[in-house]
Amino acid sequence: LALYFHIGEREEKCIIEDIPSDTLVVGNYKVQRWDIHKHDFLESAPGLGMFVTVTSPSGEVLLSKLYGPQGTFSFTSYLSGEHIICFQSNSTRFAVIAGSKLRIHLDIRVGEHFLDESVIQAKDKVNEVNVRLEHLIEQIHHVTKEQDYEREREEKFRKTSEETNSNILWWAIVQTLILISVGIWQIKSLRDFFISKKLV
Repeated sequence: LALYFHIGEREEKCIIEDIPSDTLVVGNYKVQRWDIHKHDFLESAPGLGMFVTVTSPSGEVLLSKLYGPQGTFSFTSYLSGEHIICFQSNSTRFAVIAGSKLRIHLDIRVGEHFLDESVIQAKDKVNEVNVRLEHLIEQIHHVTKEQDYEREREEKFRKTSEETNSNILWWAIVQTLILISVGIWQIKSLRDFFISKKLV
């Protein structure tokens, strides 16, 4: 996931990532500040940092840390589900003038361990193949984990759909019984009315 978004200084912005359990998540970000005179986003001034907070689906805070104008954060998910990743600048300017716009470039990698090419080049060919093979095995494990998580979500969705369909069926049966009962009662009342008026 690679994207950028705009926030005001001291404003908090969150994104939601659906992550399987026991998965490493690595995020890289860079902050740029809007320059009124140049009408462009320039590299952020020194001293501007970002509070990064990550919350698990159960509400547990997995990460809460202050980073610089650009940085890398990482965490491991313990539960599968929607993890909330929030960003807020540590601008110390007064709220009145802290309306400057910030652009955050964000790149999030889920479950991937990237190879260090310099290490690979320093090793001989056998070690290079070995390292690449280990990397490939890690990726296979990640794909398997993703598939298991999607299967689990699909099963949960199917159960919910089946329960809903069952409820609709029972409600339709109840409605039909009510209509039949009301119809029988109306016919009986009408018959009793005609008998009392000696019309039949």
